[in-house]
Amino acid sequence: ISAWAAIDLNTATQSELESVKGIGPAKAKQIVEHRQKNGPFKNVDALAEVKGFGKASVAKFKNELVVGGEAKAAGKK
Repeated sequence: ISAWAAIDLNTATQSELESVKGIGPAKAKQIVEHRQKNGPFKNVDALAEVKGFGKASVAKFKNELVVGGEAKAAGKK
C-alpha cells in the first residue's frame, strides 16, 4: 500500500514521476518529453502512447497515477 498521494501525469516533475515504483529516470524523462511534445494526457490510459509503456504496465500504475480531476476518484477504487 502506497502512503503517497497519486501523482498527476500532467503536472508531475521528472523526480516526482521517479518516486512511483516501476518508473525510473529514463521512463520519467520519456513521460515529461511526451507531455511537452503532445500536450497534456487525457487520462492515465494515454500513458500507453509513451515508448516503454504498454497496457499491462499502465494497469500497474493506475492506483498511483492520475490525470487532473481523476485524483478524487482514484482513492475510491
